[in-house]
Amino acid sequence: MNDLIVKRVSLLASLCLAANLAVAQPVPATGGAAAHGTSAVKPVDSIVAVVNDSVITKKELDARVNETMRQLKQQNRPIPEGDVVQRQILEQMIVTRVQLQRAKEDGIVVKDADVEQAVQRVAADNHMSVDQYRTRLGAAGVSWEAFRKEVRDQITMARLRDREVDSQVQVGESEINAFLTAQRGASAAPATESEYRLAQILVKVPDGASATQIDAAKKKAEEALSKAKSGADFAQLAQQYSDSGDASNGGDMGYRIPERIPDLFLNQVNKLKDGQVVPQVLRSSNGFHVVKLVEKRQQGGAQDGMTVPQIHARHILIRIGDGVSEAQARQKLLDVKAQLEKGQGNFGDFARRLSADGSASQGGDLGWVSPGETVPAFERALSELKDNQISDPVRTEYGYHLIQVLGHRESKVTGDQERNLATQELRSRKAEQQYRDWLQQLRDSAYVDYRTGNAQ
Repeated sequence: MNDLIVKRVSLLASLCLAANLAVAQPVPATGGAAAHGTSAVKPVDSIVAVVNDSVITKKELDARVNETMRQLKQQNRPIPEGDVVQRQILEQMIVTRVQLQRAKEDGIVVKDADVEQAVQRVAADNHMSVDQYRTRLGAAGVSWEAFRKEVRDQITMARLRDREVDSQVQVGESEINAFLTAQRGASAAPATESEYRLAQILVKVPDGASATQIDAAKKKAEEALSKAKSGADFAQLAQQYSDSGDASNGGDMGYRIPERIPDLFLNQVNKLKDGQVVPQVLRSSNGFHVVKLVEKRQQGGAQDGMTVPQIHARHILIRIGDGVSEAQARQKLLDVKAQLEKGQGNFGDFARRLSADGSASQGGDLGWVSPGETVPAFERALSELKDNQISDPVRTEYGYHLIQVLGHRESKVTGDQERNLATQELRSRKAEQQYRDWLQQLRDSAYVDYRTGNAQ
C-alpha cells in the first residue's frame, strides 16, 4: 500500500469519531442596538482570549463546553470539577486556532467537494445516509453548518500536519536495518533504541514572573506531585493541573527515543520503573514539571522475523455515479445483506454478479490482508468484524462495500513486505513524535492574551 494512503489515516480516524464529535455551535451575530442608539445597551458577548490576530469569544467557549458536557453525560464518563473542562477546552480551541491561522498563511484551501466527501464518509461510518445523520445532529442540537465547519477545519489541520510534519519525516536504511535486527532478536538492542513513554504535568511560569508567581506555580506543581505519589490517577491530575497542550490527553507525551527527551527528564526517568513518578518537581525555563514514566520498551523482541495480524476477507463493491446515487448503492447492499442473513443466496455469487471490483471473478475474495494494505475506512471495518460476520455498507472513496471476514491469523512476513512494514512503523512513530513537538512549538510561538476575568 503506498505512502499516500498511509498518511491519510490521521484525518479519517478523526472524522470517524464524528458520532461523538464536539462541535462549536455557531455564534449568533452581535446585534446593532448600539448603532441604533438604543438606551438599554447590554454586551451580547465578551472575549476570553486573543490569539494572534483573532479572538475567542465567551459564546464560542460556552458552546463548546456545553457540547462536551453533554457528550460526557451521554457516555457516562466522569465530569471534572470546577473550571477544569472550561480551561482545557479553551486551550484546545487556542491550539486549533493557531493551526488554522498557520494553514491560511500556507495557502491551504479545502474545497467544498472535499468536505462533501468527508461528510459522506462520516455518515456511512455511523451506518446512516447523509440526510439521516443530519437529522440526528439536529436532534442533538448541533447545527449542520457548525458540523460542516468542524469537518472543514479537521481536513485543514490534517493537510497542515501532512505538509509541515508527515511529509518531512525520513526513515533511513540504517534505521530499518536496526529495527529489523531488534525484531529478529539477532542482537541486544542498544540503549539508544529504547523508547520511553512519558506523561507530564506542566505548571507554566510566565516570562518576567514575580517571586510570588513563581512560588505559587511551584506550590501548585508540588500539590500535583503529592497527589500523584499517593496514587491519584495521573491523567486526571494532568487535566486538572497542567498548562501543557497535552493536558487534555492526560499529559501523555507518547513514546520517544532518548534523543527526543529533554536531558532534564531523561536523567530522572532512567532511574524509574514503569508506572513510577519522578520523586521531585523539575524546573525548566517553561515552569515546573511533574513527570511520570508510563512505560519503557525496546524496538522489537526475540522473534524470527516480523509477525503481523492478517484478515481473510471478501467484499462486494458498488460504485457511485453513472446513474447510481449514494442512497441507491447503500440500499442495494443492505438488501444483499438481508438476503444473506436469511440464507437466500451466497456471498460469492452476489460478488460475481454485482461487484465492480477486480476481485468479482473470485467471488470478491481479497485473500489475506495485512495492516496498511487497504484504505482506512475499509481497514477499520475489517478490524471490527468477527469470523463470518458481514458488515453494514462501508463508504470509501471507491464507493460502498459489503465486507465479510472469513478468518484471522498471525503471519510472519519477510523480504520487501517486511521492510515496507518496518518503514511504515518507524515513519508513524517519528511523525507522531515530531508532530507533538511541532504543535507545542507552534503554540508557544503564538501570541495569546487570556482575558481571565471573562473566561471564568
